[in-house]
Amino acid sequence: MREVIYRASPQKQALPEPGPRFLGILSPAGAVGLLASLAMMAALAVNAANNWGLGSEAALTLCIFIAAVWLWVFSKVEDTYVALGAAVALVVTGTLPTESLFAALGEDTIWLLMAAFVIASAVASTGLAARGAAFVVSGARSARQLAHLSCLGLVVTAFAIPATSGRAALVLPIFLSLRNALRDRPAVVRMLAILFPTVILLSAVSSFLGAGAHLITSQVLESAGFAGFDFASWLLLGLPLALVASFLATELVVRLFTSGEDRAEPLKVDLATLQQGSRTPITGPLDLDEQRSLLLLSAVVTLWCTEPIHGLDPAVVALIGALVVSLPAYGSVKLGAALKKVPWSMLLFMAATLALGSSLVTSGAAAWLASSLLGPVGFLGAAKPYVFVVVVVLVSTAAHLVIQSRSARSAVLIPIVVASAAPMGVDPMAAAFASTAAAGFCHTLTSSAKPVAIFAETDGTANYDPADLLRLSAWLAPLSAAVVLLFSFLVWPVLGLPLFTTR
Repeated sequence: MREVIYRASPQKQALPEPGPRFLGILSPAGAVGLLASLAMMAALAVNAANNWGLGSEAALTLCIFIAAVWLWVFSKVEDTYVALGAAVALVVTGTLPTESLFAALGEDTIWLLMAAFVIASAVASTGLAARGAAFVVSGARSARQLAHLSCLGLVVTAFAIPATSGRAALVLPIFLSLRNALRDRPAVVRMLAILFPTVILLSAVSSFLGAGAHLITSQVLESAGFAGFDFASWLLLGLPLALVASFLATELVVRLFTSGEDRAEPLKVDLATLQQGSRTPITGPLDLDEQRSLLLLSAVVTLWCTEPIHGLDPAVVALIGALVVSLPAYGSVKLGAALKKVPWSMLLFMAATLALGSSLVTSGAAAWLASSLLGPVGFLGAAKPYVFVVVVVLVSTAAHLVIQSRSARSAVLIPIVVASAAPMGVDPMAAAFASTAAAGFCHTLTSSAKPVAIFAETDGTANYDPADLLRLSAWLAPLSAAVVLLFSFLVWPVLGLPLFTTR
């Protein structure tokens, strides 16, 4: 039985140092942020005490929310610790019922992700990814073909592995094999090192399980009384965007990081060299474990996409799949071993941020904050829905510069977006989906996303420089925002997600 170590977590890797470094020696930006946060909390307290439109529960929720955001942005405290601390503070202050906090741990989305990680562990252990990669890239005859074929393969992984960091860990050995096979083509290797995390992040929107932020968005919508999303509806809206954004980004990466000579020079990927970097066969017929894993993965994805037909909850489908892949004498992993590889810290983080986001909605804090922030937009008349959507997409695109965790960004932005959309004449579900999709861009810094950091340096060798990311982001940020806006205004309404509310 083959097994590989599979770990995925959206949390920060560095632990806080003891003593005064718990919050770090404040930088000037951190000190200014702290003063601004304290000033905002004081203003909220005064507002609530004088009944100027903000209730006490909403004021307390916003104060805790502001403290959590400051800690996420400026401190070295783990994201999960901050989220759990904020959730407990909401309970202690009476703004969140105790049962709501613990109910978040039992949400079907948490069970869905847990079971999906078990299935992903089985798929990763069989070597299907290496075999699929070899099949895809072996047909490349130029650097451009290799890039676009790699892009296609990376998009597919969004349906096999939850979370972008898990996908990065899965395909890293494939990149290392390509780096070895193309060691005489350094420009092509650098291009691939930038391409892999770029596509992983942009293609996550294709799958409901592609990022924890997607599930948070759906749960916040449901807390606000809207339908939310399921696997099939997310696939219908997200896959076209993922394909367009990923292939446009691929062409951009190829043009930015390879010369005309690099693109014109013939290229052939040596399968023998790729095999040297893989511990499992990449050619020949599928073995029994690979066949079973491929069949199960296909069945699970099909059942997720056809939920309206059979009525089985996606979490139940995932649990059935997890039981099958760990079935004694049949499955490719043992359930106990697979459960040890589940990123429980990530699931706790999601549960806590779900509680925080729901509290912002149910306490009225999000609605008050939205009306306060967007008051000036009301003077724009008929143009305000368009301006609102543009602002949402631009802010969501840039938010990774402030809050590194994608799930935390959704917990911060989506309640405000949902509460403010309808008064602006925009459908809340469409606005929330556009915000979540735009937040998929997080390529500017090595610390902006786990996949970017994973591919920046491997085996002590730097694959690209921070300057390369800045160069890429200068082009990719406006391109990504423009594509999301194009889909928001023209494509998603045709697919059943109208942007504007009926007046």
